Amino acid sequence: MASAVTKFRVVVVEDDPDVAFFMKTVLEKRADAVAIAVTDPSIALATIDEFEPDLVITDIEMPGISGIDLLKELRSQHPGLPVVVMTAHVSVDYAVSALRAQADEFLTKPVASAELVSIVNRLAAEGRVKRAAQRQQVVLAIGAHPDDVEIGVGGILAAHRDAGNQVVILTMSRGARGGDADDRQHESLASAELLGARLFLEDLEDTQISAADPTVGIIERVVAEIQPDIVYTHSAHDRHQDHRAVHAATVVATRSVRTVCCYQSPSATIDFRPTRFVPIDGFTDTKLRLIDCFRSQTELRAYLEPDFVLATARYWSRFGGGKNCEPLEVMRDTADISVPASSIEASARYPGSRLNRTAE
Repeated sequence: MASAVTKFRVVVVEDDPDVAFFMKTVLEKRADAVAIAVTDPSIALATIDEFEPDLVITDIEMPGISGIDLLKELRSQHPGLPVVVMTAHVSVDYAVSALRAQADEFLTKPVASAELVSIVNRLAAEGRVKRAAQRQQVVLAIGAHPDDVEIGVGGILAAHRDAGNQVVILTMSRGARGGDADDRQHESLASAELLGARLFLEDLEDTQISAADPTVGIIERVVAEIQPDIVYTHSAHDRHQDHRAVHAATVVATRSVRTVCCYQSPSATIDFRPTRFVPIDGFTDTKLRLIDCFRSQTELRAYLEPDFVLATARYWSRFGGGKNCEPLEVMRDTADISVPASSIEASARYPGSRLNRTAE
């Protein structure tokens, strides 16, 4: 049975309201799924596009559009989506048509509850794995100054890259108050190159970053261009005014992004309260190398010493899996976030299969 966190999303397309309600009830009670019953086949495609299900179950004989026609449309528009077709009439012709249209299962009514639950659990789980393997996620890490994201989520970003995900770093200023702006620009470029990330380096005034425009506009422009699945940014619980401003601007500018998380910076306050702890075993060396790119800072900041960085990651592992973790405050999470378990311990629910989290 799927857990409450990873409930399968199912759309049932059935013009008989009684059958549709029965199937919805069975799936929600016994498969622990989130199900939508569509009794008007004309809105089925629009509902599926909006709901983004893990699986679709459709009747064959329906007014307006047959289940076979719907299946063909789904194979064209959502090629990786598992589809089950069903009918009350046992017919070889129906079965052949369904198979030719590449249905994942063909069922005859009445469908036994146990069989329905078994098929949904199996196909939905298989579909998630296939889509996660096929789809490259786009990850956006936003920081106020050079080195912010490397300190906060350098290990997580390295894991994303190792999995083949696209990583983009947006740095809002060149950190002129903390060192020479040209030096910090070159350091940012070196870190992005080492990581294999795309870098947007803006030139807002250090210590004077606004929580409104132009900060919001810059983030919105980057979000519109790269369409990220996941955003990492500063926490609101931070002593540095630029960090708080970037956090506030990100909240406004990432309204369309399904997953937004906040990382810890050295200036975070005791109110920073993470709920997810991401194992970064295998990526701590990369994180140290990323931070080492910022020599103008590592020579001055005790908190950037390798033993300090590693001790921090080791501490947070008390609450997560593995030996080293990076902590996150989750602002919004409605997307599946994946980096393969070959890169991180299989117990890691994020980015491995998803994030470890505390009890919710």
